[in-house]
Amino acid sequence: MPFRSTRAKLVLTPEVESRLGTVARSHSEPVQRVERASILLAYAAGESVSAIARRLATNRPKIERCVDKALQLGPLAALEDLPGRGKPPAITPEARAWLVALACQKPKDLGYSAELWTTRLLAFHVRQHCTAQGHPSLQRLARGTVSKILRHSQVRPHKISYYLERRDPDFEAKMAQVLYVYREVQILREAGRADASQVAVLSYDEKPGIQVIENTALDLPPVPGRHPSVSRDHEYIRHGTLSLLAGIDLLTGHVHGLVADRHRSREFVEFLQGVDRFYPPSATIRIILDNHSAHLSKETRGYLATVPNRFDFVFTPKHGSWLNLVETFFAKLARTLLRGIRGASKAELRERIERHLQELNQEPVVMKWTYGLDSLSVA
Repeated sequence: MPFRSTRAKLVLTPEVESRLGTVARSHSEPVQRVERASILLAYAAGESVSAIARRLATNRPKIERCVDKALQLGPLAALEDLPGRGKPPAITPEARAWLVALACQKPKDLGYSAELWTTRLLAFHVRQHCTAQGHPSLQRLARGTVSKILRHSQVRPHKISYYLERRDPDFEAKMAQVLYVYREVQILREAGRADASQVAVLSYDEKPGIQVIENTALDLPPVPGRHPSVSRDHEYIRHGTLSLLAGIDLLTGHVHGLVADRHRSREFVEFLQGVDRFYPPSATIRIILDNHSAHLSKETRGYLATVPNRFDFVFTPKHGSWLNLVETFFAKLARTLLRGIRGASKAELRERIERHLQELNQEPVVMKWTYGLDSLSVA
């Protein structure tokens, strides 16, 4: 006489059957959920428990437990583990919270010489002090468990990420002033009034510390099939540093530059004198620049007094050098001309930088600022 199962049939609504099918075909769901969904779909389709076990290469008790749970709690609830299953965690939530709180402190504040935690040091400290703090479950804590707890809490005390503290109370107002200058430049360009007869707008800054380095041996050129890149001896000779004082005309793209040994007030005044000679006497020269001491020194103000109404300084906020468009020019210069540059003397390197500026001014590129301009209202 054929075997007849006394277990009730599993009836699935179209919606539940569709959801079970989605889980059973998923490549991202946990394996347990995928397997349980396949079991329930097969049982609802009329397959026997033995046939399902053979097809899924598992055992009958596992199939029966899944089916019975679906009949008792519902098909979707059967996809999950019942509460209270599995081994209870050995480390209490309070102990985990205490460990994470320790990780948020610096080890030097707890008497260690290290600045940042390592998993080994943190595990050692926890094992030494957990019993006294009321967390004996951490007595056998290992480095791997420390990593898991910190990863779950999204804490990485061995890493450093940098931020910039806003120290200028007038940051917003000064930033708006700089953005209004960029907006004015945009309006002048759109109106076709980019000539310097009335106004010139410069973005200015200094790039100090350009190293003058000489090779001790000749560079070797690439050799096809053998050496794909330039070969350079690792030894070199230092000849000091140079500073580049540069200002970009935001209307025409012309680059004004002065290469000097230093960037004091006298070099800044020399730069201003060169700019003064370049533009018509009727033009107002508006310059966006930072708060370097040379820009407001007694020597600089003495020169500005000799050319009244000629220059109009617009200062960026403190720690707001990213608002100065010339920084983009310096970044590109570091990636192109200055990358790997060598020179036998300061005079040679100065001549090459000046020649590069001349090459740029043969086909000037107008740099444009766009961030934050749409939010400005122009009266």
